[in-house]
Amino acid sequence: MSTLQPLRILMSASTRERIGDAISQALDGRPFEAVIAAQAHGNEPADVDVAFISRDVTGLSTKHCVLEPLEAFYVTLRRSPKLAWVHVHSAGADRPIFGELKARGVRVTTSSGANAQVVAQTALAAILSLAREFPRLFDAQRARTWTPLIGGLLPRDLAGQTAVIVGWGPIGQTLARYLRVLGLNVIAVRSAATPSADGVETYAFEDLARIAGRADWLVLACPLSDRTRGLVDARVLAAMAPHARLVNVARGEIVAEADLIDALRAKMLAGAYLDVFEHEPLDAESPLWTLPNAFVTPHSAGHSDGNEARVDRIFLDYLRQWRQ
Repeated sequence: MSTLQPLRILMSASTRERIGDAISQALDGRPFEAVIAAQAHGNEPADVDVAFISRDVTGLSTKHCVLEPLEAFYVTLRRSPKLAWVHVHSAGADRPIFGELKARGVRVTTSSGANAQVVAQTALAAILSLAREFPRLFDAQRARTWTPLIGGLLPRDLAGQTAVIVGWGPIGQTLARYLRVLGLNVIAVRSAATPSADGVETYAFEDLARIAGRADWLVLACPLSDRTRGLVDARVLAAMAPHARLVNVARGEIVAEADLIDALRAKMLAGAYLDVFEHEPLDAESPLWTLPNAFVTPHSAGHSDGNEARVDRIFLDYLRQWRQ
């Protein structure tokens, strides 16, 4: 019989039901106790060693507006001096709680790549929708107005256009493959200007203002960091061509939102698709809701019914490493 103390893992009830047996297999004999996250602040469980923040725990919470049961989950994390590792369903770990935990020496892992294909498909859908003037056509449909795309409304061919993709991780590289099939040229912007193994023309984040004028599409798919916060500001937007469009499926804070609103109002660029915002939920009074050249969605670019299983697999892989 094992003399090891059971590993106390904080999780949701649905996570225990879904992968409890798989956790036992991954631990290969190490005993564990599933500590079920509280549903409301005030009755949080005792000290835990490991935590898994699944999508059902996060729910409708944002980094700016933390709701139950996520708030109760956070309280347990803060009250767990033995806590050594937290895994999160998202691709990024830029919520304030993770900075707190890292400062305590807690390991934080993410599910990077789990929804990369879904996010890349959303970015592709946005590019196709904007390129084919779907928002304009939807408005015409609601107004019951017959407005063919002819004359001054004639769309530009996508083939031969250039997409500058900021971020060259799983999302950026997947999107690049999609866009090349459509005949677009791709430029990568990432942490270093050294070209990747596929030979794509590459620049560093700090070069963006210098090359933004080459972009027909500026696509943001990078993590939020000190180097990317406010990266797309008035200087970058002023360098873009009037026919260019911005697509943001990364983090809202990468764009200086006030500068973008000014640029869209002045028609310094043709439009923008935004799934993320400086503050979420997006305020009902924000001009982005009603600007005719802005297309917004509620931070949903990565949502898909297959994500849960992919995140579970990533957590279990990390758990096996943890056991070893």
